[in-house]
Amino acid sequence: VDTVLFHTDRGAEYRAHVMQEFLKKRNVKASMNRPGCCTDNAEVESFFHSLKADLIRGNTFTTADKLRALLTGYLNNFYNRQRLHSSLGYQTPAEYELAVN
Repeated sequence: VDTVLFHTDRGAEYRAHVMQEFLKKRNVKASMNRPGCCTDNAEVESFFHSLKADLIRGNTFTTADKLRALLTGYLNNFYNRQRLHSSLGYQTPAEYELAVN
């Protein structure tokens, strides 16, 4: 089974014992950027900016299952196989992986 990783900045709400216990009970591994290294989270911030712009804004999700299905389709089809990424030389992640392996 793959480990689920919850990566955040070092905000107090993420470091709180309540949050850490919540994650631990669900077998989710907490991950935080290093103190004083705000750029550790740059890729995650960029991803969520894209996700919000491409899928979230302007849409209403009536159930968690519908949202989950849309997110799965977004990640597996659009984000990884169609969306060009400037950080990858305007390739998709799938194209980039094929080229480097």
